[in-house]
Amino acid sequence: MEKAIFYKEWIKMRSLLPVMGIALIGVTLYALLRIDRAVTLNGAPHLWQVMLDKEVVFIEMLRFIPLIAGLLLSLTQFIPEMQHKRLKLTLHLPYPRHRMILLMAAIGLGILTLLFAVQGVVLWSYLHRLLAPELTSRALLTALPWWLAGLTLYMLCAWICVEPTRYRRGIYIVMTLGVCRMFYLSDVPQSYDGMLLWLAVLLAGVFFLPLLSVRRFKEGCQD
Repeated sequence: MEKAIFYKEWIKMRSLLPVMGIALIGVTLYALLRIDRAVTLNGAPHLWQVMLDKEVVFIEMLRFIPLIAGLLLSLTQFIPEMQHKRLKLTLHLPYPRHRMILLMAAIGLGILTLLFAVQGVVLWSYLHRLLAPELTSRALLTALPWWLAGLTLYMLCAWICVEPTRYRRGIYIVMTLGVCRMFYLSDVPQSYDGMLLWLAVLLAGVFFLPLLSVRRFKEGCQD
């Protein structure tokens, strides 16, 4: 049954994933080309000085990319489940419904984590040739909350998509906007270092939220 679930999710995501992967790497390479241009014009020492004096990491243009990726993947995965009451059919398969929903979410999270890991490797491969290890770590630690934001929004969007009533969907959307805002309160590099553990705990908590909407759907709560 797990193979069937994996295949079902692959059918839904197979058109989006190549486009999303190419776009993610394309934007990342564009950001690195801008850094390369700055190094060519002013030299690597100038880059180091600007990073230290101006509190920048030169990859700020990537901050919302994980958020967009998480949103698109979640919509692609879970909106079809609510069309023509397909979720009802899914929940009647000979497989525990809670485990099925969590497996579907885990597939999406795994794909996003892989994409973000590839992006991180690309960033590290370029930056470590130009910067001191401390500055490279500074840039990647600054980007880590952005990746966590993408994963968190993915789960929150799944929670919203499978919610069977418009009223609660509206409430969940407002809550989701507030949660996502938490990840972008500061532009200072590494300002979230002390909160990374709590952001990871938040992600672990929202992983189970879709089960609440599924239970309401199973109980017949509908518009």
